[in-house]
Amino acid sequence: MVHYLYLVRHGEQVDAEHGLPDGPLSGRGIRQAEAIAERLGGVPFTAAWTSPLQRAQETARIMTERMPAIEPEPTALLMDCIPAGPTPDMPHAFEPFYGSVTPEEIAAGEAQMADAVAEWMRPSRDDRHELLITHNFVISWFVREAFGAPTWRWMGLNQAHCGLTIIRVRSAKPPVLVTHNDLGHLPAELRTGLPENQPF
Repeated sequence: MVHYLYLVRHGEQVDAEHGLPDGPLSGRGIRQAEAIAERLGGVPFTAAWTSPLQRAQETARIMTERMPAIEPEPTALLMDCIPAGPTPDMPHAFEPFYGSVTPEEIAAGEAQMADAVAEWMRPSRDDRHELLITHNFVISWFVREAFGAPTWRWMGLNQAHCGLTIIRVRSAKPPVLVTHNDLGHLPAELRTGLPENQPF
């Protein structure tokens, strides 16, 4: 059976550079969502899931307007979060990231992503093409999970706004990363969201 996860980071948010925790898509974010919708228009999706945050829900609405067979369903499992805390084997260069992160945030993120992996990265008895519209760190965690990498390896993986990552889930073998942060559908002026000076 075929089971594919299509992971899409939300489009650019209005005034995201001013530190607003959530908000509507910018004009550029709307264009990004329209472009990824056109890119995926021929995929026979069986379900669509979205983070409940506004920027993700708006991206999901724009995308699924062109996919009348599916309706995006909000789920807290795709919320923006800190997927895991520091570990003894984590390089010291990553430590500053955790300076303002609380133990409660880490525990909540770890529990959320354990449930998300259990929900979507399990083999299916039927052919499935599932669309997940979510956030940078969440997608990073799914990619790390696909490789079975150490928990800290989600750090340093980044996805542009409306970049496309595809994972194939298999029953008898490890998952396969088909593509990561594919931006082929976005012209240069719509490629936003990657940090210019990455702290990692």
